Amino acid sequence: MKRAWPLTLRGTGALVLALACFALASELGIVELLYFGVLLTAVLVVSVAVLYGTSRADGVTRSLHPDVSSVGRESAVSAHVTLRTSLPTSSAVWRDTVPSGLRGEATGAFPALGSGLRGAGSGGTRTAELTYRLTGARRGVHSIGPMTVSSSDPFGLARRTLVFSARTAVTVAPAVIDLPPLADFSGESGGMLQTTTEQLGQGADNLVARPYVPGDSMRRIHWRATAHRDELMVRQEEQESRPEATVVLDRSALRWAAEAKTHPGVDPGFEAAVSLCVSAVARLVYDGYSVDVIDADGAVLAEQLDGADAADVEGLVTQFATLTTRRDDQLPTLRRVFAGVMSGPVVLIVGRFDAADAESVAPVAAHSALALLFAASPIGDALRHASESGWRAGSIDPDDLGGAWAAAVGRGVSRVS
Repeated sequence: MKRAWPLTLRGTGALVLALACFALASELGIVELLYFGVLLTAVLVVSVAVLYGTSRADGVTRSLHPDVSSVGRESAVSAHVTLRTSLPTSSAVWRDTVPSGLRGEATGAFPALGSGLRGAGSGGTRTAELTYRLTGARRGVHSIGPMTVSSSDPFGLARRTLVFSARTAVTVAPAVIDLPPLADFSGESGGMLQTTTEQLGQGADNLVARPYVPGDSMRRIHWRATAHRDELMVRQEEQESRPEATVVLDRSALRWAAEAKTHPGVDPGFEAAVSLCVSAVARLVYDGYSVDVIDADGAVLAEQLDGADAADVEGLVTQFATLTTRRDDQLPTLRRVFAGVMSGPVVLIVGRFDAADAESVAPVAAHSALALLFAASPIGDALRHASESGWRAGSIDPDDLGGAWAAAVGRGVSRVS
């Protein structure tokens, strides 16, 4: 915010002293006091004129690395601040406004700049580069800014605050937790696992290349075959090397806090569920599964992710930065999504979960080679009932998602809290 009064406490005192000198010089007839008052006034006028008449804010641009932050992850921010100034500037103090969804200290000493009149083609501008670090605190899209630069004259009589109003949107994605692998359960997964990322280079000979046709994903281009045939070729995986998995995130607003419907990042339970969802997807993709991510009614939340494709996982995590709940309660209809089909691993993530819910989703477990269920707010013996119907059930602990995952995978039922 701009200062309405340009003088500092020292400058205000000097102004009061100058006015007192004028009054006393008139009352007492002391000419020297009049001269001293004029001198103080002149110094104050020059101080204000130098600060307010020689420079102005031109603009600020910010860049982040990485481009998308995530909860608990630190990002480096580089701010390029441009001033138009005709005189050299003294050092100042800068501060960038950090929203509540981010944590960090965005303040420091602003460097002294030379005159913008020097140097051909400068256009009277000088640029300073500032860096600081921020940590994602709450999922969602947040804006950094405005930035202020406060400077004073060499005598400390006047102060000016330049405001750079430009804001920069920062996307804070859900945290991805490293979950234990399902490698020990490949016999229950419904198919043979693909090779993991460290074996990707060795798996090319197991793929069949065919000519590219419109609609094929560019990620499937087989560059070695393309160079050999002098035409675009795409990878055609063998059917048995593409096991599939499904992750279901129940977004019913009735099962989560009311705020989760309109504002991402405010309901701890839903945030833990979203984090567990993207973490489970990342784990399954890394283990070689092609993963479908759906809502409880079968609505697709993201395009199918290919096994061992880290880029797909990053895209999903970014997409889920703004995910919220919805009004409809579709969990009782989940059985219809899997009716008549056999699936590989199924991961079901819900909020409030009672015995009636356990009964409604019981048939789904029979259609999955490995059925995992996680509830943020289980009621009574709901998890035990789910376990009896074939689910490996566990409660979501926001502080230990990895432990909840490992416990549910390793036992029929678990409560981790």
